[in-house]
Amino acid sequence: MTYDLVIVGAGIGGSAMAATMAKSGASVLLLEKSTSYEDRVRGEWIAPWGVAEVRRLGLYDLLMEAGGHHITSHVTYDESRDPDAAETTAMPLNIFAENVPGPLTIGHPHHCQTLFDEAVRCGAAALRGVNVTNIELGASPTVTYDHDGAEHTAHAALVIGAEGRMSPTRKQAGIKLHQDKPHHWFAGLLVEGVEGWDPSRQAIGTEGQFGFLAFPQGGDKVRVYGGYPLAEKGRFAGEDGARKFLDSFRMNCAPANRAIADGTPAGPLLSYFNNDSWTDEPFAEGAVLIGDAAGWNDPINGLGLSITYRDVRIVSDILKATPKGKTPDFSSYASERAERMRRLRFAGHLQAALDMEFGDEARARRKSYHERSAADPTLGMHGAAIMGGPESVPAEVFTDAHRDRVLQG
Repeated sequence: MTYDLVIVGAGIGGSAMAATMAKSGASVLLLEKSTSYEDRVRGEWIAPWGVAEVRRLGLYDLLMEAGGHHITSHVTYDESRDPDAAETTAMPLNIFAENVPGPLTIGHPHHCQTLFDEAVRCGAAALRGVNVTNIELGASPTVTYDHDGAEHTAHAALVIGAEGRMSPTRKQAGIKLHQDKPHHWFAGLLVEGVEGWDPSRQAIGTEGQFGFLAFPQGGDKVRVYGGYPLAEKGRFAGEDGARKFLDSFRMNCAPANRAIADGTPAGPLLSYFNNDSWTDEPFAEGAVLIGDAAGWNDPINGLGLSITYRDVRIVSDILKATPKGKTPDFSSYASERAERMRRLRFAGHLQAALDMEFGDEARARRKSYHERSAADPTLGMHGAAIMGGPESVPAEVFTDAHRDRVLQG
């Protein structure tokens, strides 16, 4: 029961890490609470810069063989824009990362299972239905857990916390989680039977008191999200909540949304706050955090998976470069992640102000932004950071001066 790594949480980050490190020769124990992966309205969209990280980890072909689907164009609709003009100026999405056609989508439960199976294939010891009862960190970390009616204690050189937002590893490590104030509600739903939607095109748009995002999954399935004011907490509550949610997609500014509104819910409708969260230093003696355990970005950016895959790549590179018996130095990971999340937090705040604020003043602001950005594409550089990665645009994009330019008038 002694391993190089014990990974708590076998979602996308934990399983990708287990597969990567087991393939490099490390002894890995991967622990997962659930016995089957379910649709919990998690991210199913990987930005082009995230796809590049998947490639660097050697997992791209695996995801494509599992049904990965590329999106190659983007349309921004708005109540202040003519829909034909919006579609005529659709943005190609192969411009943000070399040899990446565009964002990659794959169903979250299937994505998790694919990576879990790969971790096992690469040699990780992987257990499901595990209840972790105690985590001890420091110089000699241990993880105690119940499995199949028996208690076990595993020893490891390092514990990797990959168990999501409520991470017990983070709590045990005494790592503080910072959160900003929610800006709006955000809801998500998988829809099937969507006939007539271009499977290669994603879209966002705002009309009335609702802002939407749509990401096709291939075939007749589309994952959709919607933002709405904090004051409307119960807007989509009740047994008919999913139908009310889909009806909100019937927008004059986005006629193609009829295909989504006429579709059938294929999973749960879940609503949650949009806020960001982050940690100053996602490691402690005996532990390191990845994915949501280390803090998450506003879901309006859709970058949860991209952030996680970069975490896995950076942490695994550090581990593979650390000689056996030596303590890995995660300070470079902490500094890179802090700046990465700061920039993405900035971009998310701007997107929320543009796409998820409602009323006459917000409408006028969006109209002004769309008109000015058509003449001056640098106004949209924060959006390029979402697609191409936060380091792909100049640092001055993430300043008050840029925010003021974007939101003026």
